[in-house]
Amino acid sequence: MKKLLLIVFASLSLLSYAQDKKGDVTSFYEKNTVLNFNDDGMSRAGNVEQPKKFDPNFHIYLCFGQSNMEGNARIEPQDREGLNTRFKMMAAVDFPNTGRERGKWYIAVPPLCRENNGLTPVDYFGRTMVEQTPDNVNIGVINVSIGGCSIDLFDEDKSQDYIAHAAGWLQGFCRAYDNHPYTRLIECAKEAQKVGVIKGILLHQGCTDNGQRDWPQRVKLIYERMLADLGLEAEACPLLVGELATQQDGGTCSLHNSVIATMPLVIPTAYVVSSLGCPCNFDKLHFTAPGYRELGRRYAQVMLRAQRVSEALTSAKGKKAKKSKK
Repeated sequence: MKKLLLIVFASLSLLSYAQDKKGDVTSFYEKNTVLNFNDDGMSRAGNVEQPKKFDPNFHIYLCFGQSNMEGNARIEPQDREGLNTRFKMMAAVDFPNTGRERGKWYIAVPPLCRENNGLTPVDYFGRTMVEQTPDNVNIGVINVSIGGCSIDLFDEDKSQDYIAHAAGWLQGFCRAYDNHPYTRLIECAKEAQKVGVIKGILLHQGCTDNGQRDWPQRVKLIYERMLADLGLEAEACPLLVGELATQQDGGTCSLHNSVIATMPLVIPTAYVVSSLGCPCNFDKLHFTAPGYRELGRRYAQVMLRAQRVSEALTSAKGKKAKKSKK
């Protein structure tokens, strides 16, 4: 028992240390105001005919977080080749250089978040989902992510105060969403619900909140608000949370993975996506392009598994409701 208490005390001390060291991550972002590498001039809009009516086989996924979800690796030619037209993205902001317009659907040619962002796990999440689903199913993604942000940016009760005290470069990112990134994500999601079904939520965030023990509860508040705002049931809309770069792979914020591991205890419909073996780049915060590709594939595999669980839960709930009526 004494040994167990010592282990718990040591773990809590490490987590407190991580909170104290949070400034190191913030310092990195302040010194590196250009956090993306989509500078090859090869991006294109990916124009597609806009959906005109509701299709239950149009499966839509909401994505949010900070720079790893935003996209931080250089987009390479292979990432813009072989794209299936069944994989689409809704622009949450205007893309002036390529002509993408906010609120419209396009073939998911990267970048998927904002015009100057790089490769994100969402790219290969969508590709893999298309590969693993029937030909009559279309996959749509909406990505609202901001590099360097705390999870508090997506809490509408805290976001305005958070933005007011944020670094100038982060404030600039927020202006792209009229200083309300959560609201923008919900507005886009409501438009998407007119033509499809929201099937899940993807989150990748934590470097700025590295090791903070109340992080799962803060995520839970946002997740539950999303469900309420969009009229969704948790069982039918799982939350996938990706790990940060691991200690084994040299990740600076790997301690947060011990916090992420508790998510299914706080949110029964949450699933953790392992990042073990996904290489990170020189800054030890962001993944390389191969790392993002592999992490995206893992998000898809976990989502497919989560959907099988969701279908079982929904079926069981339906059977229970029928029995109660008899």
